[in-house]
Amino acid sequence: MIGAIIGDIVGSRFEFSEPPQPGFKLFTPECDFTDDTICTIAIADAILNGKPYKESLHEWCRKYPNPTGGYGGRFHEWVLSDNPQPYGSFGNGSAMRVSPVAWLFNDYQVVKEEARRTAEPSHNHPEGIKGAECIATLCYWLRTCRITKDEVERKVEKMWGYEIPSLRDIYKIGSENHFDGTCMETVPMAIRCFLESQNFEDAIRIAVLADGDTDTKADITGALAEAFYEIPESLIEKAFGYLPNEMLDIITQYSQRIGEDL
Repeated sequence: MIGAIIGDIVGSRFEFSEPPQPGFKLFTPECDFTDDTICTIAIADAILNGKPYKESLHEWCRKYPNPTGGYGGRFHEWVLSDNPQPYGSFGNGSAMRVSPVAWLFNDYQVVKEEARRTAEPSHNHPEGIKGAECIATLCYWLRTCRITKDEVERKVEKMWGYEIPSLRDIYKIGSENHFDGTCMETVPMAIRCFLESQNFEDAIRIAVLADGDTDTKADITGALAEAFYEIPESLIEKAFGYLPNEMLDIITQYSQRIGEDL
């Protein structure tokens, strides 16, 4: 979850601006948390405090109605509705918010089921659900050492049918100003960014340099990278400086639940 939040904040300033350049500064005054972080916090809050996922997502998104980059059009309507209903989305929102599930549950079948449940309030299309299940499962397997990094691509193709593109192809797509907004595109791209990385910071940089939906690609990549690498304390400290106290409170609860000190 913390890796996802760091990726979101680092990628936030590039989503609708000039393409990132190699060696870019990770944190600047132009960075901020986006809807990715808001929804991730909402999922964690739901699990930690026994709330329905739909209720928690709706509550947190209404608290922050105008995040950096805004919400997607249909999800924004969902937030504004007094009785929001799932709308068959296969956007990448289901995959970017699911990472807390991989850390707050300790059984594979439960992780898979809860991932599905986090997607269903809005992203109930089979591809939306698949994206959430894939990322939650991979994060769970990586953090519990049930899978090696070398096994990821084969497992993903076998279980979820995703073809993982080469980094060269991903960067080519990014250079053409294509915006990857669906699970079918962003999830495989993020997996490749993680697979090509050498450490946590490297994973975030690779994802951001892929351009397109930079905050979400870096969010999902960051979630995977956190499950495999150690996150430098300096990055955690800098990212937390962008977050309001009520989000930090949820992160504190989360860290206490999983037994980590921050």
